[in-house]
Amino acid sequence: MAPQPDEGRRTSADLQKGEPVKRFLQQLWAEERGQDIAEYAVMLAVILVIVVGTIRLIGTNANNVFSSVGSAIQ
Repeated sequence: MAPQPDEGRRTSADLQKGEPVKRFLQQLWAEERGQDIAEYAVMLAVILVIVVGTIRLIGTNANNVFSSVGSAIQ
């Protein structure tokens, strides 16, 4: 017997056959895999906000320190 393809998996060929993207996204949202993707996206967004905020804070403080040192040297 030939192996049966996994019905839960979608390939690019499925989308090229004309399967609507809306239907694909609804199925992905309903599956556990879709929920995992959403959770990872939220975690990534939170991490990026923290990293960008930290870099901006450090950048501002570093600029002030270098300006003070530069003024003291002159």
